[in-house]
Amino acid sequence: MATDDPFKERRAALRRQCTRFLHGHHLRTPAETLAAVADYCRRHEVAADRYGESEFVARFESEIAASLGKPAAVFLPTGVMAQLIALRIWTERAGDKRVAFHPTSHLELHEERAYSRLHGFSATHLGSRHRVLLGADVLNHPEPLAALLVELPAREIGGLLPTWTELAELKRVVRERGIKLHMDGARLWESAAYYERPLPEICDGFDSVYVSFYKGLDGISGCALAGPADFIAEARIWQRRHGGSMFSVYPYAAAARMYMEQHVHRFPEYRKRALSIAQALSEVDGVEVAPAVPHVNMMHLFFRGTVEAISAARDEIASKRRLWLSTGFIPADVPGWCRVEVYIGSQAMELEDAEVVEAFRELMRSAER
Repeated sequence: MATDDPFKERRAALRRQCTRFLHGHHLRTPAETLAAVADYCRRHEVAADRYGESEFVARFESEIAASLGKPAAVFLPTGVMAQLIALRIWTERAGDKRVAFHPTSHLELHEERAYSRLHGFSATHLGSRHRVLLGADVLNHPEPLAALLVELPAREIGGLLPTWTELAELKRVVRERGIKLHMDGARLWESAAYYERPLPEICDGFDSVYVSFYKGLDGISGCALAGPADFIAEARIWQRRHGGSMFSVYPYAAAARMYMEQHVHRFPEYRKRALSIAQALSEVDGVEVAPAVPHVNMMHLFFRGTVEAISAARDEIASKRRLWLSTGFIPADVPGWCRVEVYIGSQAMELEDAEVVEAFRELMRSAER
């Protein structure tokens, strides 16, 4: 959700001076991160791998697979690679290049149409861009599909999730139509707090699952692709074809495992905090929260004002209070409004609702001057 900002460097410096933050997890310098990873590697006797082959990486991949209820998993450097690989395998096995996903899918908005340019997929958008993808959307699509990609939760629409009943119906429809179902689970860890069900139960019915280690988990980089053993064996071949077989992955894998241990068990706590903050902000004039009741520890905030006015007011609060509210304001669909994504993580646990409300009220007063 970034936008061009002529004051980028000045604002980055201003942000570094802040001591409290609403968005995300605690900030760390590269030196602090690498020191923590080094300590983790010492304590767990992590040995260097060669092209991803080591006892530590293999054990971590097995742990991820088990946590998702899948037979096998592979550590990959990027989610773009992971999801293109999954769709390539399923389409080749089906002998059909037709795939489908939501209009706001990462594949459509942020990957320069790699699915078409690199793999020749014919993609269809299913569902409305303002709600989650449903089983009825698949039923209403007249043509065959090799694979369907579903994002849980859907980031671009505020972290929305289908209800458990809707998700079960989607799985049923896809299964009966013989379509392979792939999950964009970049933020799957957050979804378990909404469904209050174990991850294997959520992943059941998905033929393959991608999860990220740097988004909600705050790792350095990397992800995993999970699925049947023969599927993962083929994915490793496609990894090499994509140039994704790094000489060593242990810094990324160690960081991923370390931060998983710190954050996975806290997502119910983060969601509870998001619910409280969303309720508190609903009382601030000129601020709208979507969804009004967050499904996960993420929400979109809409402000009556321009990007320039709201950004300048945010900077003023940062300078006065050393409190950073958020980054990445962009114009909303409604003229005269802008919006921003707020992700509630460990940093927001240190803020009181009253302080957050007063900061946003000051934000609106300053923006309207």
